[in-house]
Formats: sequence, C-alpha cells, structure tokens
Amino acid sequence: YLQLEESGGGSVEPGGSLRLSCAVSGRTLANYCAGWFRRAPGKAPEGVARLDSDGRTTYSTPVKGRFTISVDNAKRTLYLQLNSLQPEDTAMYFCEADYRPSALCLIESRDFKYSGQGTQVTVSS
Repeated sequence: YLQLEESGGGSVEPGGSLRLSCAVSGRTLANYCAGWFRRAPGKAPEGVARLDSDGRTTYSTPVKGRFTISVDNAKRTLYLQLNSLQPEDTAMYFCEADYRPSALCLIESRDFKYSGQGTQVTVSS
C-alpha cells in the first residue's frame, strides 16, 4: 500500500522553472511504475512522465526536453523538474504509481492504483 502527496506547485512566468515533489509513504517506489500526469480545465488527463521499474524514463512529446522525472528512494520521493514552462503547461499535476512491469509502464498508461491529490502549476505573465 502506498500513499502519495505532491508539493512544489506554484505560479511562475513563462520560461520559469518549478520542481514538484511526491512524498511516498508505505514503501519505496523500487519495482514500481511511477509517473506524473496533469489535468487542465476542459482537457483530458495527460501523462507527462514515466519511470519504470528498470529505471527507464519516458516523456510526452509536449514536455520532452523540458521536464525531468527522477526518484530518490532513500528519501522516498519522486520528483518532476519543470523547465522552460509555458502557459500551456498550466494544470493540476498528480503523481501516480502502480506495481506493473515495464511493458505496461507507458506514457499513455492509465488506471494507476495509487495517486496523490495534486499540486497546481500556473504559468502566466
């Protein structure tokens, strides 16, 4: 059983950066598929980053090269570094995790067993 809690959201100007954190309790994310998705008003949820149980990362096309997912299992924290933020990145960001093999840990994967309450990211000038 996992509990996830996000933090680090905020309001920034275009071009700015944020680092989102996802504190994990219950156990570490070792051997889990973990990631971040976002939900913007009027839009479908969008997976933005994945970290599979083999340590491989994948990103959605809109964020590739700007966002970086990482994990510190000693601190039991999943991170998402957001750089070069744009207004279209405005959304509620959620971390999620599930015990599934790498083949099922895709950027378009849905229905993760565990997710947090989200943290808001707003990008505007």
